[in-house]
Amino acid sequence: MKNLDRRRLLSLLALVALPGPAFAAEGFDFKRSDERTAVPEIKYLDQGGNETDLAALKGRVVVLNLWATWCAPCREEMPSLDRLQAMYPKDDVTVLALSVDKAPPERVQQFLDDVGVAHLEIGRDPTVKAARLLNAPGLPATLVIDRQGQEVGRLLGIAAWDGPEALELIDELRAE
Repeated sequence: MKNLDRRRLLSLLALVALPGPAFAAEGFDFKRSDERTAVPEIKYLDQGGNETDLAALKGRVVVLNLWATWCAPCREEMPSLDRLQAMYPKDDVTVLALSVDKAPPERVQQFLDDVGVAHLEIGRDPTVKAARLLNAPGLPATLVIDRQGQEVGRLLGIAAWDGPEALELIDELRAE
């Protein structure tokens, strides 16, 4: 077994071994940044395979979700992100689901089809640089970015992104 595959398996086993419902979306544990800071330059491939970056989304509220095809908690969370995007026009609020693994486009699309995603903006980072640049210690990790490209805060783990607390946060940023 490759070292990377072994690490993925061990990570998944560690999550499964946690007491209680490890994959349940409980609450909204969003951590606001003490001070908003610019998000690093993140390059990724869009759904057409073209290179783009987060700067292309400036002027929108962005919910940037880092996930991977092998991530079981990501599978649980993704439908709530899709429902969040369905509530807002993409030119105002963009939920970018950025795959940070080396899976080919077909595998990414299969994951999305399996979880029933229909509204999200999808990106791929096969270099996995985004997770490192954003200091994401695990997946899923979601950053909320204001219209000026500043990080408002982040949430690590599963969340109900279509719940009242998330909607209140998004509406607050839309009003700025």
